[in-house]
Amino acid sequence: MIRSPRAWALEQNDRRIVFASDTEATMFAESRPFRVAQHRLPAWKAVLPIGGHAELRQPGRPLVAAFGLIVPPQLAHTCAATSPYIALFIDPWLLPSYPEPIRLDTGETRRLLAALGSTDSDGPDAGVDLTAGYTELRTLAGCPSPLDPRVAHAVDLCASRDPDMPITSIATEVGLSAVRLRALVRKDVGITLTRLRRWGRLRTAIADLPDSTAALAAATAGFADQAHLTRTARDFIGRTPASLRRAEA
Repeated sequence: MIRSPRAWALEQNDRRIVFASDTEATMFAESRPFRVAQHRLPAWKAVLPIGGHAELRQPGRPLVAAFGLIVPPQLAHTCAATSPYIALFIDPWLLPSYPEPIRLDTGETRRLLAALGSTDSDGPDAGVDLTAGYTELRTLAGCPSPLDPRVAHAVDLCASRDPDMPITSIATEVGLSAVRLRALVRKDVGITLTRLRRWGRLRTAIADLPDSTAALAAATAGFADQAHLTRTARDFIGRTPASLRRAEA
C-alpha cells in the first residue's frame, strides 16, 4: 500500500534523484540526462526536461522530439531527456483518453514545472507540489469522463489502497461478478486490473528502495521475488530498480 505522500531524495556522484508519490501523481526526477529502454507504462507520463528537450521513439515510427511530452498509457516506446528532467506519472483514469503523444511547447513545459515548484536547472527536491502539477496537467490534456463508481472503487483498491485484495473479493464488494468487473475496467480504463495492481506494487516498491534492499522492497510490495520486481520495472518504466539508486552513464 502506498503511503501518501511518500518522498525521498538521494545524492550520489554529482547525481540527484528524487521520488515522490501521492493520491494524484507520482514523480521521478534526475539532475542529469537519462534514457530508458522500450516499455509500456499503464499510466500517463509527462516528461518535463529542465533546459533541454524530450525524445520519444515508437517501433517503426519517426522520432518525436519536443520541449516536453505527455505520453498516453500502454504506448510501447523508448524515451529520453537531454537535460535534468521530471517525469510525472498519472493514473490512466485521471486524464481523458488520447492515442498519440502530446507535444508541449516551452511555455507549457515551464508552466508545469512551475506548478510542481521546480524551475531550478538541477531539478526538484522532494517537496514538490504534485497536486498542483496534476491540476496544471489537466488544463493541458483535459478533464476525464467520470468513471462508473464500481470501476472507480475497484481501480482505487488495486492501484493504491489494497493491491493484495483478491479481485473476486473486490467484485463482491462492488456487487459484480469478477468476469463482469474485469470487462468493465478494461472498457472504461483500457487496462486490466492485474496490470493496474502491478503498477501499484511497483510504486510501493520504489518508495521503499532507499530504506531497504531490492529483495525486501519487492517482498513488502507483494511481488513474488526480486526478479518479479525487476521484470515489472523493465516492462513498465524501461529500467531496473537498481538504476534508480546508482550512478550510471
